[in-house]
Amino acid sequence: MNKYEIIQKIENFAPLDTQESWDSSGWIVDLDTSEISKIMYALTITKDVFNQALKKGCDMIISHHPLFEVPLEYKKINMYCAHTNLDKARGGTTDLILEKLGFAGKEYGEFVRIVEFDSPIKIADLREKLLNISPNLRYVNNSGAKSVRRVGFCAGSGSEFIESSPCDAFVTGDLKYHTACETEKVIFDIGHFESEIFAKELLMKICGIKGVFADEKSPFI
Repeated sequence: MNKYEIIQKIENFAPLDTQESWDSSGWIVDLDTSEISKIMYALTITKDVFNQALKKGCDMIISHHPLFEVPLEYKKINMYCAHTNLDKARGGTTDLILEKLGFAGKEYGEFVRIVEFDSPIKIADLREKLLNISPNLRYVNNSGAKSVRRVGFCAGSGSEFIESSPCDAFVTGDLKYHTACETEKVIFDIGHFESEIFAKELLMKICGIKGVFADEKSPFI
């Protein structure tokens, strides 16, 4: 398999020039040979994931999260990541959450996706749906709202978009304490890991190449 042809599929789906300025999407390790035989799809390249790839005979890892510093020992395997460009892409990580929840086909915004329901959805019902993808979710409801009409979604760390988004409720990961204290919106923190773990299956679907999934779990117990 030609690794550059595979990666071109990702970049057609999620162009590199759409990534955030601080991001480091793209090639992490690009070894001399263009031919590969086995891919591991991962959310995050950790030492454990790297060792899994070696043990499983993978010569390429495609991940969602980038490495901003690459340990010398990692330079044995081709590595590529698609991060904020994949988050922003139509059909990307945030849209995949909506698909899992059965909300696909509703109204969307840019980067943050906005779902506007035909009739208000009860907070309790929305919580039950979210529990299907994040059993340990937490939420704040300072206003005591019973239902909402417009809900914003952002995979990963989306706290910075909460107040600027035109919605009644917001679903993301990594909710900040002071935001939780001060917001008048209903906010569901489903966890960074839980909100993006589906990126592995998305990357494999985009590449069209069957591979192995890294065995990963949230670092939070």
